[in-house]
Order: sequence, then C-alpha cells, then structure tokens
Amino acid sequence: MKSSVACARLLVGTLLGVLALSAAAQTPARFADNMAERTRACTACHGEQGRAGPDGYYPRLAGKPAGYLHNQLRNFAQGRRHYDLMTRLIDPLSDDYLGEMARYFADLQLPYPSPTAANTISAERLARGQQLVTQGDASRGLPACIQCHGARLTGVQPNVPGLLGLPLDYLNAQLGAWQTGQRKAHAPDCMAQVIQRVPVDDLIAVSSWLARQPLPADTRPAALAPQTPPLPEAWRCGSAPELNPTSAGAKP
Repeated sequence: MKSSVACARLLVGTLLGVLALSAAAQTPARFADNMAERTRACTACHGEQGRAGPDGYYPRLAGKPAGYLHNQLRNFAQGRRHYDLMTRLIDPLSDDYLGEMARYFADLQLPYPSPTAANTISAERLARGQQLVTQGDASRGLPACIQCHGARLTGVQPNVPGLLGLPLDYLNAQLGAWQTGQRKAHAPDCMAQVIQRVPVDDLIAVSSWLARQPLPADTRPAALAPQTPPLPEAWRCGSAPELNPTSAGAKP
C-alpha cells in the first residue's frame, strides 16, 4: 500500500514538473534585453519609438542628432534645463549610458506626421517669420536660423537639432524658455543670446511659420555645417563647436 502511494506521488510530482517546464517554455520573457525596452520610461511621454507625445509638449526624439540628444540629457542632469521628472529619471544613469540612449534614438529613422499648426496668424506675420528663419535680421545683428540649423532646417550633425516637425506649442514653450532664461546650454550660450534679442511677436511669427512647414523627403540632419560665413565671435556656440569660427569644421 505504501509503495503504491509513493509511486502515485512520484508520478504526480513528475507530471507537475513536466507541466511547469512546458508552461515556462511557452511563456516568452516579459522584457527583451535591448534599448527599446530600457527606454520605455522615455517613450511613455515622448511617444512610441520617440515619435513625439500626443499633447504637443513632449518633442520627437527619433532621428535627432545623437550629440544634441546627449547634450540635452546632460543639461537636465546638470541643471541647465528644468523638468523634475526628467531630472529624476536620468539622475542615476552614467554619462556613457546617456550617450548610448542618445545614439539609440538618433538611429531611428521614422516618418514624420504632417504639420498641424492651426493658430490664427496673419500672412504678414508668417512672412516675417519666414524672413527671420531664412534671412535673419541685419538691423538687430541676428543670424538666420538656417545658418546653424541647416538649409533644410533638419539639423546638422552632430549637435544641432532640426526645427521642422515640431509642434507649435513645443516651439513656443522652448523659445519662451530661452528668452526668460529657464532653458540654457553650454557656455557660450548662443541660442540664449540670439533669442533674447527677438521681440515676442517675432518669436511667435517664427514658431508659427516653422510649425506649418512640411518636411523634405530626406529628413536626416545634414552631415556638415552650412556653407555660409562662420558665425561672428559673439555668437559662438558651446553646444555646437563645429559652428564656431575657430573650430576645425568652420567654413571660410
């Protein structure tokens, strides 16, 4: 009798073990060991694959220059940009890991949505925005946006972001942050110096024009700095040394 009970228990235990192993083999791992999984905290706000959040305030990450993305993560970590959630998310991470994250998003070449800006603005103000973007304002000594951000406004490798494909609300928020000193970059901070010379109405004209522009077929950042005269010494960019007149990459 005891022998039969023992055999029965052994048989049940063996069957349970086989079932457990079979279930484990059929259940996929919950998380893959790759950067797409590790950056889910990023894409929860910035949209699937970093395509941009739905509310207009969380910008696109996919396809931006890796150096620019890395600089922005450093700016949050080092207090030049202020958003508590971002700071807390990246505070435990090493600079090397921040660079790895930046390269991951930079390598994602995904299609952009069509522009959706629908704010009411006159044709005259839009023309003023286009002028500032493409020609600058000599009377204020302001360079054109294309002089740094590229002729196609898709950015320049490795550190200059594109200006197209960004929601109007995000553009307004960032230009306002530059103007009020809430957003900063590595010194010398050329963006702060430029934006603080631009009247608010002109900033709105710039953001409104940019947010209405379709992207070119090739949305990748330009490989080289624009073929224009180098920026004056007063507009040196600590975050983009390739644009500086004294850098090796500057064009004569």
